[in-house]
Amino acid sequence: MSILSENQSDTPAGRVMNLTASAAARIAKLAALEGNPDQMLRLTVSGGGCSGFQYGFSFDTAVNEDDHLFARDNAKMVVDDTSLDLLAGAEVDFVEDLMGSYFKVNNPNAASSCGCGASFSV
Repeated sequence: MSILSENQSDTPAGRVMNLTASAAARIAKLAALEGNPDQMLRLTVSGGGCSGFQYGFSFDTAVNEDDHLFARDNAKMVVDDTSLDLLAGAEVDFVEDLMGSYFKVNNPNAASSCGCGASFSV
């Protein structure tokens, strides 16, 4: 398990992810609503979706051996090692617009994505 944050200097080159202030605030708010401050956003990548890979979001309290932990402003996100290969350098944001509210992944590794942004190809 790696524990990484925005202020840590020993982050492996290229294997980082960022949470925007908006995403961190939403994660913290959802954890508070659940009554469990140990809740973390889990981001996974799996095969499927209309573009080849799809993002998955869930909440978890466990950090597995192959997980990487990213933190910002009292909010935490975990990403497994295999998913991090496809997400390295990505930024997770929380967006509220006319289409609704949702977590959005800005992934520099995605060669293309579907119209809704839930799946991508490399």
